[in-house]
Amino acid sequence: MSDPVLRLTGVEKAYKRGTPAEVQVLRGADLTVNKGEVVALVAPSGAGKSTLLHIAGLLDTADAGTVEIAGEEMQGRSDRRRTAMRRENLGFVYQFHHLLPEFTALENIVLPQLANGVARGDAEARARDLLASVGIAERADHRPAAMSGGEQQRVAFCRAMANRPRLLLADEPTGNLDPATSDRVFDALMRLVRETGLSALIATHNLELAARMDRCLRLDDGHLTES
Repeated sequence: MSDPVLRLTGVEKAYKRGTPAEVQVLRGADLTVNKGEVVALVAPSGAGKSTLLHIAGLLDTADAGTVEIAGEEMQGRSDRRRTAMRRENLGFVYQFHHLLPEFTALENIVLPQLANGVARGDAEARARDLLASVGIAERADHRPAAMSGGEQQRVAFCRAMANRPRLLLADEPTGNLDPATSDRVFDALMRLVRETGLSALIATHNLELAARMDRCLRLDDGHLTES
């Protein structure tokens, strides 16, 4: 029996680009990600995958359609409720790590937990466990500038997982890495996702990586199709 963590139904989105030009990015897009499922999102550059992820992650709003997270309809909800839903249920990973440069790897993972009310000792223990799970426990006290690109991105994965989200949204999470490093980092991400039973929607240009996920969706001309 399916157990949807994310469901988009009939989602539409257009942007104004000059006057009177309007670009229709999403045209009635439908998408479901079930509990424990890892779904690849493949699209040409500029096709709207980042827009779709931003709508799924409540960072943007759809012009039409519905967005349900963990069974709760989010369209039209207050900014406060949307923020709480993001904090409690969603984790985000981007192509660039966006780590805070003045803090260590451990501190970058501890901070979002403190913001969520977790005691410092528990937050540090959780951070160390996550770093160990992606194979970089020894880098806990290093700042981002002292780490390789692959290590930085693994810290970003751990930060996204710090508050035990139900759904991970990742936008080209290995797109800034060379092929060999990309493969190792993706392995670390998938291991982390599988061990926790997390659901994930991962946008990628890499068809080999997409083939290693449970399903692959293609976004083209504003529509989503199984690939």
